[in-house]
Amino acid sequence: MVSTIEYKRKFLVVIDETEECDRALTFAAWRTRRTGGTVVLMSVVPQPEFIGMGVEAVLRAEAVEEAERNLDMRLARIREIGDVRTESVIREGNGPEQIEEVIAKDTDIAILVLAASNSTEGPGPLVSHFAARAHILPIPLTIVPGRMSDEEIIAIC
Repeated sequence: MVSTIEYKRKFLVVIDETEECDRALTFAAWRTRRTGGTVVLMSVVPQPEFIGMGVEAVLRAEAVEEAERNLDMRLARIREIGDVRTESVIREGNGPEQIEEVIAKDTDIAILVLAASNSTEGPGPLVSHFAARAHILPIPLTIVPGRMSDEEIIAIC
């Protein structure tokens, strides 16, 4: 049996402003608390369109600042759960491409955790993208139903 100190498995959770993001984060944090490892919180900011050097720099800075605030909010939520190791990553560019790049570069990332949207329009763009590519992902994909309550998520972790 591997001790939790030696266990380096990481759960990658994409952080954005959606409600379902909290579902994925709750799952990853509770699962990590119970089994060891680290939760990697990743935020992807879109690359601003070229408008002019000064404007582009301001837009980029504002997007990164917003991503940092969002990560801080989610880190506070994890601290409420208890003793859970975390890492944070902010990348710029296309979301799915950046996520795949982070997974490829960090071999300790063992599970990508996403949550499906409650929308009638479908599960959400990231879930749709990665579910269609699950057969070529180098790691398992966990999709948490967006309608699950914290209590329901905790019960299965």
